[in-house]
Amino acid sequence: MSNAAAVPDTTAPALQVEGLAKHYGEAAVFADVTFSIAPGEFVAIVGDSGVGKSTLLNCLAGLDHWDAGRITHGAVDLRPMDDTRRALWRRAHVGFVFQAFHVLPHLTVAQNVALPLMLLGRDNPAHVARMLDAVGLNGLAERLPQQLSGGQLQRVAIARALVHRPPLLLADEPTGNLDPGTAARVMDVLVQQTREHGAALVLVTHSEAAAARADRVLHLTASGIRTPAPPPAP
Repeated sequence: MSNAAAVPDTTAPALQVEGLAKHYGEAAVFADVTFSIAPGEFVAIVGDSGVGKSTLLNCLAGLDHWDAGRITHGAVDLRPMDDTRRALWRRAHVGFVFQAFHVLPHLTVAQNVALPLMLLGRDNPAHVARMLDAVGLNGLAERLPQQLSGGQLQRVAIARALVHRPPLLLADEPTGNLDPGTAARVMDVLVQQTREHGAALVLVTHSEAAAARADRVLHLTASGIRTPAPPPAP
C-alpha cells in the first residue's frame, strides 16, 4: 500500500524550490534544483556522496547561502531576507534534526527539548513532558546527554525539533550514527511524530531503509533533481 494516502490533499506547497544553484568558488555543487513539497508530505533526498545533500538542506533552512534560484516556504520568500530575519523566521517555522545530535551537554534532556519554546517566549514544561513521553523518553527528563545512548540522544533531537510544532522538519542523516535496529526505532518515532504534528518532512539520507519510508524519493545530482525510476515488476 502506498504511503501517499497519508499526504493531505492540498495544492498549496509547504516548500517550493525553483532553479536553486550553489557554487564553492568556481566549482558547482548543484544547479537547477527544482521541486515542491506539500504540507504533511514526507520526502527523502538521496544521492551520491559529495553531491551536496546536506548543503541543500542547509539552504532550505536558510542556514547557508545559494547563488541562484528561490526558496519559498508557504508565502515566505527566503531570498530577500538577511541572516537575522532568516534566523527569526527559522526559529518559529523550522525544526532541524542533525546527524551529530547537537544537544547541549550542560543542559538536561528536558532543558534541551525546551530550548525552541524558550527562544519563542513560550515556556511550557507540561508540553515538554508530553513530548518526551511521545518519543519514549519518559523518566529521563533530568538526565544529562552524556548519560544517554545514541538512539536516546537522537530522540531528544527529534523532540526538540518538533516541540514548537513547526510546519517544516528537516532531517540530515538522522540514523547515520546508529545501528540498524536503533535506526529503525528512531525512524518510527520521527515518522509518527511528524505525521501527528502535520509537518512536512525532508529527510537527507544514504539509508535505503529510511528512504523507503518516504512518500516520495528525490535523487539529487549536480544538474538538478530527478525522481528515481520504480523497480521493474516481478
